[in-house]
Amino acid sequence: MSETALRDLNTVPCSDRKTESSSKGSFTKPYVGSAIENVDVSLVSTKINGNEAMSAIGNVDVSLVSTKINGNDTMNAGVEIGNSEVEYIESEGLSDVEDVDTSIKTLLVGLDSKDWVLVCEALNNVRRLSIFHKESVLNMLGDVIPLVVKSLKNPRSAVCKTAIMTAADIFDAYNDLIIDSLDPMLIQLLLKSSQDKRFVCEAAGRALVAMTTCVSPVLLLPKLQPYLKHRNPRIRAKASMCFCRSVPRLGVEGIKTYGIDKLIQVAASQLSDQLPESREAARTLLLELQTVFKKSLDISSPTTVSEHPEVDSWEHFCQSKLSPLSAQAVLRVTNIAQEGLVMSS
Repeated sequence: MSETALRDLNTVPCSDRKTESSSKGSFTKPYVGSAIENVDVSLVSTKINGNEAMSAIGNVDVSLVSTKINGNDTMNAGVEIGNSEVEYIESEGLSDVEDVDTSIKTLLVGLDSKDWVLVCEALNNVRRLSIFHKESVLNMLGDVIPLVVKSLKNPRSAVCKTAIMTAADIFDAYNDLIIDSLDPMLIQLLLKSSQDKRFVCEAAGRALVAMTTCVSPVLLLPKLQPYLKHRNPRIRAKASMCFCRSVPRLGVEGIKTYGIDKLIQVAASQLSDQLPESREAARTLLLELQTVFKKSLDISSPTTVSEHPEVDSWEHFCQSKLSPLSAQAVLRVTNIAQEGLVMSS
């Protein structure tokens, strides 16, 4: 490069140099900390006046800086820009907070902080308080849950997973008391359980299991039902699985009260869904409904023989509540299952 060209380069504003150098190409290097999270680090190579440097750009936690000065290579590895280490503690491993009053006073500020490490600490404090001092947080749930939802939306995996674990502990502590605040949390958990990042997906799946275990099915089923028709097939599948897990918790009388006809229509609609998870959940639910239907007949008339047994049959019930095609699909599923039971016995 000529001296004139070098002088011209030296007079280029700093911001212009960055724009030019960043177009030379970049690559992403994964860094795995003690947390399960993978942290992406973008490195850009620039060469000015013969000196080549690798500099990190973007919102990252760890950078690797390589500089070539006077022909000598130097490497500074693991220069920390932020604390990337997050410890995910299971509920049974959480200890009590040191100062309940202080933790409660600083809770909302911490949850709404711009510092992601402080947010994670506040989320874990929500978990601790929910486990050890749930009455102290009860009146704050209306303010706490929207901030937990905000963290569920956070693109940083450490914050998102900690928020998911917080949601599970909230379900376990407050049960039906969170039903009025459930909707925004439910859709986020369905979304997170449907994504490709495995450790977030698995955590969200466990939170959904906690939800179906802790929240009364009478209250939960109406919340889940709209998502069975969601445009995203993965969300439909996760919602179907939650719906299927919740229905048996109603019990025989609860299912009869809720309406076997309503439930069979829901299950029939999922039999032809796009993803196998939806279809399998529908088959499981249909077998449960068939069992309940037969038990209800035995309870109502244990010794009486009907003059028209076909009217009281499962086949007639399906045909009377569903379209011909749907009834045919439902009966195919339940008949195959019954045939399998007969053969195995």
